[in-house]
Amino acid sequence: MHLKNYIFNKNKLLELIDKIRRESSVSIEADKQIELGQFFTNSNIASLMASMFNEGKSKIRLLDAGAGVGSLSAAFIAEMCCREDRPKEISIVAYEKDPALLPYLFKTREVCNNACKRLGIKLNWEILNRDFINESIDLLVKSEEEDLEFQRFDCAILNPPYRKIHSNSLERKLLKGIAIETSNLYSAFVILAIRLLKSSGELVAITPRSFCNGPYFKSFRKEMLNETTFCRIHTFDSRRSTFSDDRVQQENIIFKLIKEKSQNNCNVTVSSSFTKTDEIAKYQIRYDQFVHPNDREMFIRILKNDSGYQITDQIDKLGNTIEDLGISVSTGKVVDFRSKDYLNNEPLHGTVPLIYSIHFEDGFVKWPKLNSKKPDFILQNCVTDNLLVPSGFYVLVKRFSSKEERRRVVAAIYDPGRVMFSKVGFENHVNYYHINGEGLTERLAKGLAVFLNSSLIDSYLRQFNGHTQVNATDLRNLKYPRIEQLEELGKRISTQLPEQDEIDLMISELF
Repeated sequence: MHLKNYIFNKNKLLELIDKIRRESSVSIEADKQIELGQFFTNSNIASLMASMFNEGKSKIRLLDAGAGVGSLSAAFIAEMCCREDRPKEISIVAYEKDPALLPYLFKTREVCNNACKRLGIKLNWEILNRDFINESIDLLVKSEEEDLEFQRFDCAILNPPYRKIHSNSLERKLLKGIAIETSNLYSAFVILAIRLLKSSGELVAITPRSFCNGPYFKSFRKEMLNETTFCRIHTFDSRRSTFSDDRVQQENIIFKLIKEKSQNNCNVTVSSSFTKTDEIAKYQIRYDQFVHPNDREMFIRILKNDSGYQITDQIDKLGNTIEDLGISVSTGKVVDFRSKDYLNNEPLHGTVPLIYSIHFEDGFVKWPKLNSKKPDFILQNCVTDNLLVPSGFYVLVKRFSSKEERRRVVAAIYDPGRVMFSKVGFENHVNYYHINGEGLTERLAKGLAVFLNSSLIDSYLRQFNGHTQVNATDLRNLKYPRIEQLEELGKRISTQLPEQDEIDLMISELF
């Protein structure tokens, strides 16, 4: 067939790759997928990711780390084949550690090679049945120690494995050796891919959104933001739509970044879709709104529309950190499985209250909890005394809210008048506000609870928090009203918090 008579059919190619992916999912055990952190990319998402690349070079070198059956590389090839300025040569290095996937990956390569041949594009596709982390670390170490330059990549496309890295694992040790501190495989893959890119190289990845905030990914955010510039973020309005076939619960995002520092006067394009296929919105946000220049935690905020700007501006205008207010927020000290010898369901001599989030009701702590599976009491003695705090007014916030709850931040007031004990223990799944380890004033506690339970705070936190966990660091990173304003709110609260509409009205009056 003459090249000029060949019409490339992108959809047909992607359908063939999807068929290979489905074949692999039938033969690969689900338990093994979970163990390895494997979640395969369907053709619609792969195609969207591939469309984000700008590359217009005649020769392109692509990294696909954790290639699976090759869906992402195939989508990249399909995208490049559709463009007017098609490359003359595409070289791919695809890492896949799982030998069970190799036959499917070879099938994908064969299908893509046939398509490229018909268009006169030279395809060099190297498939490596090796561990990407070990090999790339070895490459980077040799490059630095022996001053050996290696062939870097123009592009990287990633759907990395999602799995925690244990603190005592070999992977964690190797990563620390090249100054990468992270707790999850996906962030390790992304950082290593960035280091393997050429200057101005492009990376597109789909990962959980969890790296956008929290202390565990601070080092990861720091390197990303110091070495690259974000260009694009794509979110999914449905949590389950991304990998619905794999029962994934995380909120995932696609992001594109370029390995260069050009953030000044730069915008980030935010897009979103509800299903796997329909892109429903695009929006430009300023880089200084995406990552606040003075934010020590370097939280990444994803504003989707004008209301996002308004919410951010409202919070930022408050201007007060909790340190400015003389308040602290800590995580509850009682880890129940470590203290199980001292926990009781009955009020034995020497026990004091133990508060879980199950005790939250109508904005206050209701204790004890009838018919609860959790112990209501902890024994106070020389071992547990440092886990307890003196009785007083505290504002408690759930660290983990259920997906069914309307608000990401759920706060409740611990009123010492309702629980007549001199000490109290807060369980580890609860954050608590205090002043130097002791309680707040009553009005301050009530006002602070109203503020935290507002829709404004919920919307603001969702800009950078893509999961149901609220860390103490997230709460420290908020801006707060003045003490007098919080106390004025507190004056209006009696024995229970108002309904949501009334809380939001009180906050709007505050501004």
